[in-house]
Amino acid sequence: MPATPAWPPQSTPRLFVDTPLAIGPLPVDGPAAHYLVGVMRMKIGDPVKLFDDRTGEWLGVASSVGKRDLVLDVTELLRPREDVPDLWLCAAPLKKGRVDWMAEKACELGVARLQPVVTRRTIVDKPNTERLRTQMIEAAEQCGRTALPEVTEPVKLAALLRDWPENRALFFADETGGVPALEAMRARPGPAAILIGPEGGFDTDEREAIRAHPQAVGIGLGPRILRAETAAGAAIALWMAAAGDWRG
Repeated sequence: MPATPAWPPQSTPRLFVDTPLAIGPLPVDGPAAHYLVGVMRMKIGDPVKLFDDRTGEWLGVASSVGKRDLVLDVTELLRPREDVPDLWLCAAPLKKGRVDWMAEKACELGVARLQPVVTRRTIVDKPNTERLRTQMIEAAEQCGRTALPEVTEPVKLAALLRDWPENRALFFADETGGVPALEAMRARPGPAAILIGPEGGFDTDEREAIRAHPQAVGIGLGPRILRAETAAGAAIALWMAAAGDWRG
């Protein structure tokens, strides 16, 4: 006998819903409805996976489909909200495109928070945090996350260091050299953050201020010069392998 097809299928679209989910009807309109009806061509009886960043991932089935809206019957909880590794990405805002890529990949790799940090060489000192959140929502829909990263408002580097939590390691990508990243991260398990500078790097005074902080550890990311967004992705991946949810 042929195997029973998985339900819902692996190809089922995923959608973030910014409201607590529970079993029952869920009206959908606006951009979400346009995506499901206009792009995915959803029909009555088609499934969709829903997550709310509160309770987890749910199964919805289309019970009514109009031209600009639809109703989903939320029928069951597929899995609870995940526990995300306690890693922050503290990064100087980059030019549009590069910062979007960095936010997207940070979400896919599993960070819990994105904290923009304004430094002396930062080109963009007022990043669009709403756009960054949108990038992360789209990344979460694609990669299967049930918990969205927090996106905070920008802070200046001096304020970040002044208010830094005593129990959180701060691994900063030091372009002048540092402890090999994997070695440093394995030696400091627990809550952590990665600090990435702007396109031009930290200036001398900033670097000395970071090095003087009791929780800071300068790390090296190999022999080649990396773009800021590449350094962020590489450092996150190394931390996930050393202390996050890539272990085992």
